[in-house]
Amino acid sequence: MRDGLRGLTTRGRSFLAAAIAAAISAGILGERDLLRVAVLLAVLPLLAALYVGRTRYKLACNRSLDPHRVPVGASSRVVLRLQNMSRLPTGTLLLEDRLPYALGSRPRVVLERLGAHQASSVAYTVRADVRGRYEVGPLVIRMTDPFGLCELSRAFPSTEQLTVIPQVTPLPSVRLPGEYAGSGDSRARSVAVHGEDDAATREYRRGDDLRRVHWKSTARTGELMVRREEQPWESRATVVLDTRAHGHRGDGPTASFEWAVSAAASIAVHLRQAGYKLRLVTGDGVDVDANEATGDGLLLDHLSDVRLDQRGDVATLVQRVRQRADGGLIIALFGSLTTSEAELLGGLRGNGATCVGFVLHSSTWLSLPERARFESEQAHAAAALSLLQGGWRVIGVDHDGQLPALWPQAGRGSQGFALRAALAETVAGAVR
Repeated sequence: MRDGLRGLTTRGRSFLAAAIAAAISAGILGERDLLRVAVLLAVLPLLAALYVGRTRYKLACNRSLDPHRVPVGASSRVVLRLQNMSRLPTGTLLLEDRLPYALGSRPRVVLERLGAHQASSVAYTVRADVRGRYEVGPLVIRMTDPFGLCELSRAFPSTEQLTVIPQVTPLPSVRLPGEYAGSGDSRARSVAVHGEDDAATREYRRGDDLRRVHWKSTARTGELMVRREEQPWESRATVVLDTRAHGHRGDGPTASFEWAVSAAASIAVHLRQAGYKLRLVTGDGVDVDANEATGDGLLLDHLSDVRLDQRGDVATLVQRVRQRADGGLIIALFGSLTTSEAELLGGLRGNGATCVGFVLHSSTWLSLPERARFESEQAHAAAALSLLQGGWRVIGVDHDGQLPALWPQAGRGSQGFALRAALAETVAGAVR
């Protein structure tokens, strides 16, 4: 009731003022009929305040998003269903759903009237051009009585989350190097086939089946040894995303970092569809594996949240990748590199891993003077050459680079001597 009185409109307050004036006049003039009018004038806004004040317990709201996960630039449909749970009709309702700035302006919808136990649905669309997770809601309703004497605002606390994932671009089928790696106890590409004496063995671990004990190896080494189980070969790949803030340029959806995130998402989805066992590692701490249960959704959700790291460095990124390095294929998306950083990345070549690096010439995302542009190209060429010398396959990316056109260079034989010669010539010319 107290909230209802605070929500009295100008009309409602006028009624109360008129009631007070009529009551004073009735007392002065001794007119009982005028007192009845005063009571009537006072009761109307008080009943309206009571009615509107209790409305918050009589309305139910349900919100649904279709779909809950959308790529950058796509739209999602939001449906609001409002139901009047009371036996009395509502007055005019103004609905306003609160949205983050990135999803656009707040939608406002007017419902003229909801009858007893009546429900009504309204819908609107939202679109985001920036990755992230966004809260849609809460819903705010401005309620009035049929006479417009009282108006209150109520909020429904429930919200829904909209996940905006990076844009995924279809890629052509390419045969990639280093696509097979072992799993389990044995990662060697060949096992002994010449009999019992040459069986692949390892040290006994608590819980191993004693029937797997290899007695000849045990006698030879003096330690209890068991046969290794033969493990199937599988395609395995690690996608690495460089999140160093100083390695990227540009702002908003057109920044070099957004190109790298979209490329990482496209490559990850492409490899997953090709049957790879996939791992995603980012400079800001993400380290996840994708399997059949999680599908692409887990990877894309993580990539929707990834942000630039002001303190990130290549040494930390290399360390994170090597924590669970087990061979196979490594495909990395790098921002601008220095020669020393490129040398550090050579540490990922261990354990039979094949490394493919997309190196963004992030300065092309800016408009630079001719001298600054030349120096940037010189540094980019030197870093790429250093990475090549470290055993990486290097694919340079400029501002206008399209991933589907660049992707075939990651395949077998795509790394030609022409690239090495061109980079070497560029660096030599810069030095001269």
